[in-house]
Amino acid sequence: MASSLLQTMKQALEMKKNPLPWEKAISAAICSGLPVLIGWLIGNLQYGLMAGIVGFTYLYVFHEPYAERAKKLFFVMIGMALSVGLGTLLAPNPLGAALMLGVIGTVATFIFGALRIPGPAAIFFVLGFALATGMPEDPVQAPVRAGLVLLGGVFSWVVGMIGWFYSPHRPERLAVKRVYLELAAFLESIGKEKLETEARQRIVVQLGDAEQILLAGYIPWWSAEEYRRLLLLNHQANAILLYVLEHFSERVAGIPVSIAGLLREIAVGIDDRGKRGEVCGSGVEGDERAFGDFMSLIEEAHRFLCLPINQEIKLSRPPLRNVFLGAFDKNSVSFLFSLRYGAVLAFAALIADSFHFHRSYWIPLSCAAVMLGSTIVTTFHRAIQRSIGTVVGILVASFVLWMQPEGFVIALVMMLLTFCTELFIVRNYALAATFFTPNALLIAETTTQMHDVSYFISARLIDIVIGCVIGLLGTFLIGRHSASSRLPHLIAKTLRSQAQFLFVLFGGGSVGEASETNERRKMQTNHANLKTVFSTALGEIPIDRTALQFLWPVIFSIEQLGYLLNASLINPERPVLSDEDLAQLLLVFENMAKATEQGRVPDRKSVPVIPGFPKIQSEIAALQEALGLACQGRAGR
Repeated sequence: MASSLLQTMKQALEMKKNPLPWEKAISAAICSGLPVLIGWLIGNLQYGLMAGIVGFTYLYVFHEPYAERAKKLFFVMIGMALSVGLGTLLAPNPLGAALMLGVIGTVATFIFGALRIPGPAAIFFVLGFALATGMPEDPVQAPVRAGLVLLGGVFSWVVGMIGWFYSPHRPERLAVKRVYLELAAFLESIGKEKLETEARQRIVVQLGDAEQILLAGYIPWWSAEEYRRLLLLNHQANAILLYVLEHFSERVAGIPVSIAGLLREIAVGIDDRGKRGEVCGSGVEGDERAFGDFMSLIEEAHRFLCLPINQEIKLSRPPLRNVFLGAFDKNSVSFLFSLRYGAVLAFAALIADSFHFHRSYWIPLSCAAVMLGSTIVTTFHRAIQRSIGTVVGILVASFVLWMQPEGFVIALVMMLLTFCTELFIVRNYALAATFFTPNALLIAETTTQMHDVSYFISARLIDIVIGCVIGLLGTFLIGRHSASSRLPHLIAKTLRSQAQFLFVLFGGGSVGEASETNERRKMQTNHANLKTVFSTALGEIPIDRTALQFLWPVIFSIEQLGYLLNASLINPERPVLSDEDLAQLLLVFENMAKATEQGRVPDRKSVPVIPGFPKIQSEIAALQEALGLACQGRAGR
């Protein structure tokens, strides 16, 4: 037990080796401190502090396309303004405030989960609402405070979009560049069994990520040549990978390193326009005569990189209504987690108010931060990080408040704290907590002019401990077995949706028809839910690690099959299978789904030949095998 606790502590305090985001840290500091500085200059520091709250809006900026970032930051600043306005209105009503805090946590968490938006999710909406409830009670001020936050949000939106003017498609370029680098690594791994499996997993994931990023950057009424180029390059990467899987997956001798080098040259040309001329001037020789057809695919990618792209490309995205309906399911992790998050948050707020804690909002705020962990293990990590980081942060805040800084100094301190938060959060949450904790405390305590440092330290420490404990208990009691118990149902559901999409693909549907069907969307949604649930199950306490190890080959095979089905869309020469073959394929999938639900070994069914797509046929057979081994392994324990 002691060794397990020490291991958990070690993991929580581990420093990651991620690169430091200097540009994002500087921009976040400007968004946080400049409104405060302007408020001080015009003689109203309190208004500046209110506008500075929405400096946290910039913390939602990631490497998404600018088309998506513009919408995301807009709705974040609207949500922040509403949170502050509602907090001001409900401050005199503790019960109403607690319930609304739960609603805000639930809605924000569900939206971020359903749309798969990375980042801090509900935490800063909760922070804005909580800070507003701790300010002097004056419901009449709700429109003023919300308006100030909205003004600060507009400034953050502008800062977040500045990069669009000089590099409007940089996020998309980086995503496609990573695809070609991973594709080169996969080619180099062929013939090395373990490395090949890992590299194959990485390239499939990266292709999926790139597809989502490109789709998010699509603007129906404006399609730049560079964007069309990136789309075609990504499609060509899919074609190259499919060819490799069909022709070289059993190759023992490997593939010449020079071919992988060609893909790396294309990757360099994608991201660095200055070197693109050099890459295009070199050409693709294709001296490896034994790889003639394969080399023609790489030459086609080279042409996409170097020649003008005049063809128009139209994409279709699933309506938001369908996305939310797909996530609004009793087996959806996003839906269940958001309900748990909001319920525990409201409970923490009620506990804090019932025992009349001073500035009781710090308890649900700490609870909200702890519960951001996606699993019980990561929630424990987050609690440890939050506790240690907050203790140090409180000492930092106490020192700053003891100095009783004036407006200009407050603005500079807030900028420095925000800069350090964003710079170090990629390394360790505890380290970041030592900076964003004093930042939030500085806003709250300066707003109310409270500088009793000794009382301040003891009160905040007690709040943090209580909030962390409530968050841990809520996560442990509500969610400790919820993920693993849903895995069989979600595996069966994903298999059935893959069967339906396979029927559309090889039942005579065109490329456009197949790409826009509900069957494809359902398959993608179910697969995303399955991966999330499996990752969550790995963090449950207690964990049945052996059972999950047996299931991993099943999850891997489902992901590979899903990729192959999706990638088949680019081939307009898909065969139309006979009714007998289609019926047999549907029987194979239904047999696997039923066996999974019933916890038994699936009957071995013959998989019909799919002309031109032998890899799909072999992957279905491999999936049957993996499911059988998983059931036998669990039964034999």
